[in-house]
Amino acid sequence: MDEEVDPDCEKVNSVLDQESLELFHVLCCQTPPVIMRLWNMMPTETGWQNQHSSTSSAAASVEDRIKAMLEYFREASTVECRNFLLSVCMQCENIPMRLESRLMSVAGYASTDAVQNPASASMSLTNTGGSFDSATNESDQKSSTPPFEEQLIKRPRIDHWEQYVSEVMSLLQRRWGRLTECLVKEVQLEKVWVGPRTANKHKDRPDQTPNSADRGSRTPEPDGDYGYLESKVTLETFLQACTGKVTVLVGQAGSGKTLLMSCLGQQWTNGLGPIPSSYLFVLLEFRQLNVVSCPLSLSDLLFQHYLPPNANNDAKQAIVDYLLSNPEQSCWVLDGYDEFHWKLDKKKMQSEPLDFKEPLPVAELISGLLNRQLLAGSTILVTCRVRDLIDFDGLSDKVGELLGWDQHMIKEYVSSFFGEKDRSLGMQATDLLLSSRHLLVMSSLPALCNICCICLEHLLLEGSDAQHTQLLEEEGRVPTTLTQVYLSVISAFLSRYPNQGERYERPKTSTFSQSSVCALASLSQYRSELYELARLAWGGLETNKILFVEEDVPKHVLELSVKTGLLSQVELRCHDGTLVSAYCFIHLTVQEFLAALRIMTCNDISDAQLKKRFSLKTRWTTKSDQKTVFTDSLYLYVCGLSSPHCTEALVEVARASGIKGIQSWVKKRQALVLNLLKALCQNNNLTGPKILQLCRCVQESQDHQLAKLVMTVRPTLELRNFWLSPNDIDALAFVVNSVGDDGIGLDFRACSMELECLDALSRCQYIHYLSFRSRKYGDKFAEKLSSILPEFKLLRKLEFCGASLTATGAASLTSGLQNCPHITDINLSDNNLQDEGIRHITQIFTKLQSLVSVTLGRNNTSLKAVEYLVQEMSSCLNIQHIHADGMKEVRVTFFEKSDVNGHKTKLEPTVSLLNQKWSKDDMTNLAKSLTRLPALSVLDLSGGQWDEEILRTLAEFVPKFRISERIILNDSCSSVVCVVALTTLLSVCPVMELHIGLQNLVQISIIFNGKSEKPVSEMSKKLCLSCCNLLPADFERVWKSLGTSSGLTELDLSHNHLGNKGLKKLLDVLPRLSEIQEINASNNDISMNGVVMLAGALCSRNTLKHIYISNGGKEQVILKFSPNQSNGKEQMKMFRINNSNLLPSNITDVCRRLVPCRFHLELELLHCSFADRAIDNLLKVLPTMSSLQRLNVSNSITSTTEALTLINCLINNQRITSVELSPQSESLICFDRVKAKQVSCRLAYFCFKEENIALMERLLKNLQLSQQLSYLDLSNNQLEDEDVKILVDSLPRLKISSFVNLSNNKLAQQGVLDVASTLCTCSNVSDVDVSLGEDRRCLIWFSDKGCGKTLSVRESNLACDHLVRLAEIVSNCPSLTKLELKNNKLQSEWIEDFVKLLNSSQRVYTVSFFISVEEHWIRAKEAVSLLCRCLELSNNIQTIRIHHTTLHLSLMNVTQLTTISGEATLPAQSIVTNIGFVDCAVDGYQLASMWSIIQQCHLLTELDFSYNSLDTEGTNFLCSLLPLLPSLTSLSIAIKESTVSVAEEFSQALRQYISIQHLNLSGHVISDTAAQNMTTFLPRLRSLNLSRCVWSAAGGMQLMETLEQCISLEDLCLDYVQLNEKSLLCLAQALRKINSLQSLKLDGWRMACSGIEQLTKFLPVWKELRVISLSKNLVSDQSGEKLLEALSSCSHLQELYLSSNSLGDLTAARMALVLPSLTHLTVLDISENQIGTDGSAKLSEAIKNLKNLNKINLTSVGTSDLSAVAASLVHCPVIQDVSLGWNNCGDDVVLELARVLPFCHKMTRIDLESNSVSVCGVEALVGALRSSPALQIIRLWRNKVSSNEAHRFSLTERRLNFSST
Repeated sequence: MDEEVDPDCEKVNSVLDQESLELFHVLCCQTPPVIMRLWNMMPTETGWQNQHSSTSSAAASVEDRIKAMLEYFREASTVECRNFLLSVCMQCENIPMRLESRLMSVAGYASTDAVQNPASASMSLTNTGGSFDSATNESDQKSSTPPFEEQLIKRPRIDHWEQYVSEVMSLLQRRWGRLTECLVKEVQLEKVWVGPRTANKHKDRPDQTPNSADRGSRTPEPDGDYGYLESKVTLETFLQACTGKVTVLVGQAGSGKTLLMSCLGQQWTNGLGPIPSSYLFVLLEFRQLNVVSCPLSLSDLLFQHYLPPNANNDAKQAIVDYLLSNPEQSCWVLDGYDEFHWKLDKKKMQSEPLDFKEPLPVAELISGLLNRQLLAGSTILVTCRVRDLIDFDGLSDKVGELLGWDQHMIKEYVSSFFGEKDRSLGMQATDLLLSSRHLLVMSSLPALCNICCICLEHLLLEGSDAQHTQLLEEEGRVPTTLTQVYLSVISAFLSRYPNQGERYERPKTSTFSQSSVCALASLSQYRSELYELARLAWGGLETNKILFVEEDVPKHVLELSVKTGLLSQVELRCHDGTLVSAYCFIHLTVQEFLAALRIMTCNDISDAQLKKRFSLKTRWTTKSDQKTVFTDSLYLYVCGLSSPHCTEALVEVARASGIKGIQSWVKKRQALVLNLLKALCQNNNLTGPKILQLCRCVQESQDHQLAKLVMTVRPTLELRNFWLSPNDIDALAFVVNSVGDDGIGLDFRACSMELECLDALSRCQYIHYLSFRSRKYGDKFAEKLSSILPEFKLLRKLEFCGASLTATGAASLTSGLQNCPHITDINLSDNNLQDEGIRHITQIFTKLQSLVSVTLGRNNTSLKAVEYLVQEMSSCLNIQHIHADGMKEVRVTFFEKSDVNGHKTKLEPTVSLLNQKWSKDDMTNLAKSLTRLPALSVLDLSGGQWDEEILRTLAEFVPKFRISERIILNDSCSSVVCVVALTTLLSVCPVMELHIGLQNLVQISIIFNGKSEKPVSEMSKKLCLSCCNLLPADFERVWKSLGTSSGLTELDLSHNHLGNKGLKKLLDVLPRLSEIQEINASNNDISMNGVVMLAGALCSRNTLKHIYISNGGKEQVILKFSPNQSNGKEQMKMFRINNSNLLPSNITDVCRRLVPCRFHLELELLHCSFADRAIDNLLKVLPTMSSLQRLNVSNSITSTTEALTLINCLINNQRITSVELSPQSESLICFDRVKAKQVSCRLAYFCFKEENIALMERLLKNLQLSQQLSYLDLSNNQLEDEDVKILVDSLPRLKISSFVNLSNNKLAQQGVLDVASTLCTCSNVSDVDVSLGEDRRCLIWFSDKGCGKTLSVRESNLACDHLVRLAEIVSNCPSLTKLELKNNKLQSEWIEDFVKLLNSSQRVYTVSFFISVEEHWIRAKEAVSLLCRCLELSNNIQTIRIHHTTLHLSLMNVTQLTTISGEATLPAQSIVTNIGFVDCAVDGYQLASMWSIIQQCHLLTELDFSYNSLDTEGTNFLCSLLPLLPSLTSLSIAIKESTVSVAEEFSQALRQYISIQHLNLSGHVISDTAAQNMTTFLPRLRSLNLSRCVWSAAGGMQLMETLEQCISLEDLCLDYVQLNEKSLLCLAQALRKINSLQSLKLDGWRMACSGIEQLTKFLPVWKELRVISLSKNLVSDQSGEKLLEALSSCSHLQELYLSSNSLGDLTAARMALVLPSLTHLTVLDISENQIGTDGSAKLSEAIKNLKNLNKINLTSVGTSDLSAVAASLVHCPVIQDVSLGWNNCGDDVVLELARVLPFCHKMTRIDLESNSVSVCGVEALVGALRSSPALQIIRLWRNKVSSNEAHRFSLTERRLNFSST
């Protein structure tokens, strides 16, 4: 067609040419159908289509087609070009707004004819773009809308969009104009600083930031990984590249977020700032969105709550359509999320897009924007506070925090506030502000800075001269607490009220006190308005409300608040889009302060409400925290208002409430707050942030006692991982400075803080421990810290760990530390000091004399740093230890002054350089440094895997070192060459010991004796070459390297490969080792041939003492020597083979080598297994071994056959003294030098059931052929009744002198009876003790003395037929004198039948036969019944008593008693002489059944009813019975609880009964009447027991006076009675007249020295005294000595009780002289006294002479040194009971007891409770118990034995008791 000339042709085509590159990128993102339609606009005849139709690559074809199109239309006609551009604008999506506007403007409106209909295309093209709305989704289908219609739609849509953007610009300009009317200073974004923070973005959230094509020419910048506020950028820089992202800007309340967002909008209107002017800028305030209560759509949000457009609905739809099609061209600023009432609910956030038409709650709508469910790709900027940042986790792409103003910016603002006209006033205000920490911190926030300026203006205008300013600073007019600041602020704002002058006239000048009055006057003047404001603030706080409408505030209050500036007016858009006025406080903290004022001045708020609001707030935000708009400062102001400084102000405000007693109410409310604070101070579970908040509260209260309490509860404050401000540190200083000189610790870990915080920290005067741990602390921080360190006068410990300190920072720190003379610990580990930094640190070592420790590990250092430290040791002599493990741990410790001054010898340092990578040069340098040291104790160079060259380098320098203790080289070398090199040190250095082990963990230790004055050649030395892989040839090399080392005392060659050949070489060099004491050649592949060689060496080498061998020489081989002992035969040698398999030839060869031994020999074959005939060979050679003293085969004889074979030694060897064989314990054969008189034999834990009874018969046969046996122990052998029967039948043929032990042999009742029958069958059997209970005892005792026999059967469950058999045994054994049946579950009828059988037997009782039967049921009524039946059934009963639960009988022939009585026939009861019921719960009424029996007992001489319930009936019964008993001489009615009537009735009855000679009234209450009655019969008594009786003074006097007439009295017991002085004198007179006294008991009298002195005068007269008891009488050591001297004349004394006195060494020494003369003494009790070591030795001498002693009580005698006493018991053959408890005795005492136990055959009880006996001591007791069968119990409670060990011992030996009962 013909081309027309068009003047715009060049313009249209030139625009296409200019925008071709960007348009190319746009077209590449379109769908294939769109490209195809545009492609078809080119005419087919041009050839362009055919040219690009055969491209092989689809992607390449698309790009080629686009390039071809653009190239064609650049050269096409104007119409074609316009039509093409118009089609591009109509059909393409995501065209940048700038590009689309330009193309549309040049394309214009084409005619219908000009636009061609694109043809359909089916060509397969790659889809490289995505769509974001429904319009895009339709592009994949053939367009149904003609192109001209698209043009008519899209062009107006753009126009409406541009118009709306223009209207928004106007809105934001008006908004900015209103905001800037009152601005003091112009806002400059380039001077606003932001601290970038790391955004917490979910990994699965796609980055929807538009690419460069989507944004036009703007290219995004990569996000940096910013640390936490460690860097800062300007807000302008921070917002660059924010387009298309979600950016969150955080800041404190009042930091200017809202103003900055408006400023950002204002810049956008001017085409400035980071947001392109073509974008739609939507600024929404969350406080406005709070009023939205109903769901709304995206268009509703935009047009109703932002800006309604001046257009119809079609225009609105066009704007929304464009927004949805181009979301990246919008910027949404959401300001003040902290004021939003709702939280973003992430649980409801889905990945699917939201329908923009669907109404949603505003919170979900905002969430959809943030989560990219709406307008994906749009730019979003949100402002909030730091604590709200957690709600944006996973949503934000960039996060930044607005930083507060620094001092320079604050000064600029103050200067701008006061302006040029008030320049001098501004300077004064600046000075005041900088002098107040609270004002300075507040001023870091722009809003609060403005408030501070208003406050300062108010303060300064009260007096305008410089003198007044000085007064403000010096006299404290500047508020000292934050609460006082806000009080001043309120006063300042109230003073701005225009009508103030009418109500109150402010003075022109003012002093401090006048200013205070002025402030109070302001509060008083407006108290009602202030009261209403406080109510408003409190109501808002309760409902989380900060915006108030006019209806919320009284009109006059609103007028005053607005005019004074306390309330600010804001516009609030309602639901219908209309604007209304709303009001808010000038700052949230002002509202919170007024709310606190309300709490403290209004009684409408209860104490409970106050307590609910009073809690510390943490700074760590969690997702579960309740959302609030406020700053959580309420409780802080409440604490501040509780200060007495605020009382007057509170009273003034509270007057408006009309409270009565206003002042007392206010003080009560203040006291409540202080008490709440006190409780928090005492809480030790507060986190760091809460502790800091507590410090701020205490500071606000200005209460120093509370401050001191905070530090008392927590001496060290740990503050971790939160931001610290100077204000925080200032509060901390207030608390810290309250402790005084006690000192506290501060631990800062990962806490971010500005350097200004350190200035505040310097005010903490009493810090003794200071710690900083974080990478945030670097050189600048250290430099600042060093400047304040000298301020800490009490600083002892400084930690600067895990930080970013370099050498530069170290240099700074050292400059500060050198001015801290008291510092003791410095920790600089985990930094980056490097070698140079370490060198800086070493320079302060000599300057700080109090240093104890310096830690420098993990500092990126080398060995050079270690060398610096070692070099410093030569000049710094107080270094104690240098420790370096690699470079991870580097620590230097120093001697404390007390250590240096307290030691006479000089303390020497140590050096440990572990796991270092040494080179030869490094070792040389270190060695040279070490040679310069004056002294060194230990050098540890372990680790590093050295080579031989480095080791030789060290060895060359070792002689030059001044080392006193050791060098350690563990894990340093591993070759024999190294061993040889080190061995040479023994001959050239003062080395005492050399230990080398080349096992997996190489261990090398060189031990010196640097303090020895002996020459090297004379020192005793030890050499250990264990695990060095030495061969016999290597041994020769080592020996040569030693030279002439005759001083070698210990040689360890274990775990090598020497073999028999090496052993031979070792034995050959023994003569050269004259000082050797021990050689260890274990694990050297030595065989039995080597063992035989060692046996020969034991005999040939006089100095060789012991040889220990295990596993035939393959394992243990140890030789021990005694080089200094003489060669006399008293020397004992030992040859031990352990855990070996011994062949007969082995036994023969070893023993034959030992035969020539000239010394006493012990042969031990432990845990060995004997081959066939090996024991026979041993028996053959034993008689030839004349020097053998003991053969130990423990754990080697395991079978009964082996044991019986070895028993044969008793036949052929008469030197044997004992044979003890057991598979579970020791197996020993002991020999005497000459023929033994007796031999003991013990076989335990064997089984004799292997071949029926053949084994038992074999044993008995061998025993019959042996010599005299002292005892035979066959316990624990499972013999059972059958084998026991065989044994007891053979007893008459065995020669046994002491006992046979058959315990634990599974006996039954038949076996018990068989054993009992030995009393009849064996004349020399004296006692049989059998029990089938837990102890399973079975003992048969022998005696040749012919004394009476005893039989004891316990816990054996005897039946009736067993008692019949037992009666036969009793009848057939006339010499049986005592039968004990205990707990055998006998029934009453069986006992009665047994008594009847004994009565009917033909036995003749030459002496009394005693029977005791103990059963638990013999009590009360059953006891009475049993006693009566026994008396009825037997006429042989002489005495019958029931004590507790035991029936005691003594039988005697009736014929004997008939002769005595003179009557031929007497009833059964008439021969009874003694009846008793003692402590068996018999009640008085139960005695009535005995009347008929007792009245026939005419021969009854003794009646005992003690410790029962003698009520009136029982008393009457006994009193009526007395006249019927003419022979009664003894009456005992002792009781536990008594009444007066009992004693009175008995005393009355006894007056008429003249035969009574023995009377026991113990425990009775004796009235005066009873005492008077007793005076008539006391003189005829021979025995009187009035212990624990109670009487009056007169009654006691009567009794004591009567005692003077008791000249025949033999026994007197007055234990624990009360006598006055007169009565005591009477008693003394009585005792003087009594010459026949045999027993005197005066326990508990507390007679002290004077009483003892009187008593000693009477003792020489009492020649027949047998018993004396003076316990608990305050007997001193001197009095005890005199008492013992007096007792020397009482030669018949048998029992001596002196416990619980104050006896000591003097008394013990006198005992050594007196007790040997008291040969009849059987009981000695001196427990609970204070005998010392010397006294213990003297006491042991005395005990040696007490041959009849059977009981000794030494419990708690004041000394643990009782070994000699225990040893002396061997001289007491009849000893039975020994008490040594509560003496802290150790194993030495127990070992002595274990040694003497085998000689104390009658020992039954030992008390060792509450001592210090260990497992070793208990094991010794277990061994001794095997030869002490009579011993029944050893008490071991409260000793050094664990519960597990105690349980193990109890299972092994039941007689060991570890319980408290």
